[in-house]
Amino acid sequence: METVLLIVGAAIVALLASAIRVLREYERGVIFQLGRFWRVKGPGLIIVIPIIQQMVRTDLRTVVMDVPSQDVISRDNVSVSVNAVLYFRVVDPQRAVINVEDYYAATSQLAQTTLRSVLGQHELDEMLAERDKLNEDIQGILDEHTDAWGIKVANVEIKHVDIDESMIRAIAQQAEAERSRRAKIIHAEGEMQAAQKLQDAANILSKNPQAMQLRYLQTLTGIAGEQNSTIVFPLPMDMLGAFQDMMQRGGKGGGADKK
Repeated sequence: METVLLIVGAAIVALLASAIRVLREYERGVIFQLGRFWRVKGPGLIIVIPIIQQMVRTDLRTVVMDVPSQDVISRDNVSVSVNAVLYFRVVDPQRAVINVEDYYAATSQLAQTTLRSVLGQHELDEMLAERDKLNEDIQGILDEHTDAWGIKVANVEIKHVDIDESMIRAIAQQAEAERSRRAKIIHAEGEMQAAQKLQDAANILSKNPQAMQLRYLQTLTGIAGEQNSTIVFPLPMDMLGAFQDMMQRGGKGGGADKK
């Protein structure tokens, strides 16, 4: 009789021990009673009635998920390999347990397909230069689709965009050609501005003979300052004009004497 009592007492103690659960601050327990959802409990000490109730433990901490590399063909037909990192957490334990079989695997698969879908709509230059915008687009789509699972996608970061070696060489050649084009444009713009300034200066000097004389003297000063063995003195244009007038007048006078 004592043995039976000991066995019964041990069974009761085991049932009571199995009924006591302790949940940490970041954990919640989804309680099912006879197979139907009852409530979410925790954190702390909770009692689960053996056989009648079952508990599914859920972690509310942020999960860091590494999205495997995905082969993506961009809108301009460039093949790249892209991987990313995803940050998400459970905000509704009830939906995370009831609405999806494995929320971690489901979120991982959805992240991979969304990554390929979104990046495939953009060109390679946008993938390399507009990562923040792409991260926001992917995060918004994932957050919208995982809301039914009680999941909150906090952030998505594209880590690497790997390109083939041949494409890297083509991009380098394109960048070099672009730099050469910009250099030629800048040089042409400089020549045009210099020609415009020279034209403005010529117009000013032609309207003011005194300024022309000053410029002439400055030129002579500059030539004399250099240690040259030969100095060329430019003849002012007004002197040439005066000499030409004298020659024309002399020619007319000679013709009159002959008559």
